[in-house]
Amino acid sequence: MRHYFLLTVALMFLQPAISLERIQQTLVPPPLLPAHELTSPGQPKIIEVTLTIEEKELEIDDGVFIQALTFNGSVPAPMIVAHEGDYVEVTLVNPATNTMRHNIDFHSATGAMGGAALTNIAPGEQAILRFKATKTGVFVYHCAPGGDLTPYHVVAGMNGAMMVLPKDGLRDGNNQRVTYDKAYYIGEQDFYVPQDAQGNFRRFTNLADALEPTFEVMRTLTPSHVVFNGRKGALLGANALTANVGDNVLLIHSQATRDSRPHIVGGHADWVWQAGSFANRALADIETWFVPGGSAVAALYEFKQPGTYVYVNHNLIEAILLGAAAQIEVSGDWDNDLMMQVQPPSPIP
Repeated sequence: MRHYFLLTVALMFLQPAISLERIQQTLVPPPLLPAHELTSPGQPKIIEVTLTIEEKELEIDDGVFIQALTFNGSVPAPMIVAHEGDYVEVTLVNPATNTMRHNIDFHSATGAMGGAALTNIAPGEQAILRFKATKTGVFVYHCAPGGDLTPYHVVAGMNGAMMVLPKDGLRDGNNQRVTYDKAYYIGEQDFYVPQDAQGNFRRFTNLADALEPTFEVMRTLTPSHVVFNGRKGALLGANALTANVGDNVLLIHSQATRDSRPHIVGGHADWVWQAGSFANRALADIETWFVPGGSAVAALYEFKQPGTYVYVNHNLIEAILLGAAAQIEVSGDWDNDLMMQVQPPSPIP
């Protein structure tokens, strides 16, 4: 009888979520976001996602490899999108072929170490976590197995971001509704690749061999690489982000461990939701914005001119020498009123 009573009480607490519509969200590799609506009127929903842990070798620069730890195989992990009041139900899968325990800490969640205490799984196990998205904004998520292994898992690639939109959509600093034509997720990642006596980057055949040498580099707090989306040059050239003149583009930038300073060379941010919070008033016309380590920030910009825009961490040492740079190729007609070349380079008279 007592067990029946406890079950009844438990079901009463679960009932608000049980009766809601379920939506399976298909996650996609960054810089893309999953299909989503900008607003969500009506009842909250249960957003179902699956994250499968992959331990695998990744090439982060030409001829430079790491033993990576990933969610769904990408660095950063996929973006998850929900609306305020939705429930996010995450199935975390740790295949038997893996070697380490893993879990997940959502900065967007409340309680139990962001879910890390409820999702600690060994190879061959899975766990299902459901939490209510009570705060709006963009938030980091990452693996947090405890002790020294927490920073190791994060810098080995196990971090991503989640966006929780207000139910009635985004608002600018004047409390006016704003929309976006495109959205991109840039995950900045610091890597710590050991080198041999000759200065060559070492390549390891398994996680066990890579562990201690990588820790030695991590303890210096000096990354060998700082890159966007898992690899130096991942968003350059043929892989550049794209837009058209007149597009409002939402750029979501995360950094799980170090501070960053995003900047669009030749452009600005019309609106920045500083610290990633959509509940706070957005800041207008920002040249370079700040992403504190362990957070994500959203910026919105309407591109006014065509051409190749360089998007960088404006610690230019990290951008140019270590790899924290991307490009945005914008198509459209040039506006001479905004900028024109009055005289091309020529000899001084």
